[in-house]
Amino acid sequence: MATDEIHILPTNTTPEIFLSVKGTIRIKGRAIDESRSKVPDQITEWLDSYIVNPADVTRVTIALEFLNSFNTIILTSTLKKISQILQKGKQLQIKWYYDEDDLDIFERGEYISATINVPIEFIVTNNITGCI
Repeated sequence: MATDEIHILPTNTTPEIFLSVKGTIRIKGRAIDESRSKVPDQITEWLDSYIVNPADVTRVTIALEFLNSFNTIILTSTLKKISQILQKGKQLQIKWYYDEDDLDIFERGEYISATINVPIEFIVTNNITGCI
């Protein structure tokens, strides 16, 4: 069984990550670190365990100030893994917040949605740091 919660604090190059077995997954901040080649083992292990017995509804909230190409690949693979809960007959809701002036982040979200074949709700904001 997954640890009930994981909370990883943000840095200048990595986002805050919050994972809860109650069905809450939040990613917020900057994803521009290129020193990691994959998702940290702690997160991968939690997701692997969570997918076995997910909550009835999993709510993923993403609010990124910056997202480079390298981290777009990592986020895409992470969301693809999370989407496996749909095969268990569970619900998945993904909300993607983006700054009204940041079409790059919006387009990356659209790309990810098309790649994983899961709809994402896009929400425009004028305060990305305070939206979740």
